[in-house]
Amino acid sequence: MTTTLITGANKGLGHETARCLVAAGHTVYIGSRDAERGRRAAEELGARAVVLDVTDDASVEAAVAVVEAGGGLDVLINNAGIESRGPGNEVVGAADVTADQMRETFETNVFGTVRVTHAFLPLLRRSAAPVVVNLSSGLASLTRVSEPGTPTHAYPGVAYPASKTAVNMVTVQYAKAFPEMRINAVEPGFTRTDLNGNTGVQSVEEGAEIIVRMALVGPDGPTGGYFSAEGPLPW
Repeated sequence: MTTTLITGANKGLGHETARCLVAAGHTVYIGSRDAERGRRAAEELGARAVVLDVTDDASVEAAVAVVEAGGGLDVLINNAGIESRGPGNEVVGAADVTADQMRETFETNVFGTVRVTHAFLPLLRRSAAPVVVNLSSGLASLTRVSEPGTPTHAYPGVAYPASKTAVNMVTVQYAKAFPEMRINAVEPGFTRTDLNGNTGVQSVEEGAEIIVRMALVGPDGPTGGYFSAEGPLPW
């Protein structure tokens, strides 16, 4: 039996990914900051709930203890993420972004990913086929953001793309350090979720497809890559 933990999984892409992996036969832990929301989501999906705030060391360590007591971990999906917005819910561009907004975004998207990965590494290293999937974004691609005339180039925000570009680098360095693991970054596409006020152009079912695909890779699958549903993306 493959055991999977998904952070931020009580709603959105994490919730849909959990549904798909339960259907694929995984034992799935729904990581959620809110205990009651996590419990409800787990009950609905036939999964297990674990309280997990990726910005809090004690919360992460407590979650490790729960998952270890449940038998270990094979797949970690670092899904929890935020996008800092201005007072009118607008994307904050270069003229207005502050260090505090950058720090808030990086705390969840980058430091949270590292905190959780670091804490669960001992369990993953005991797995026969360990997998890590890090949620990135098409906005993390320096190549695509630099291409005039594209939607990616037109996006003005600073904190979110920068944080996801950092996630890509973290992914590559972990993949090099642990060649026995399959560690990849994925771009789910512009999906309708609370993260973007449900303004996305595709459903969570469509967005979760690449996350699920990379969660299911075998020991001979890719590692250290950056993928969308269509294939590898340029850095």
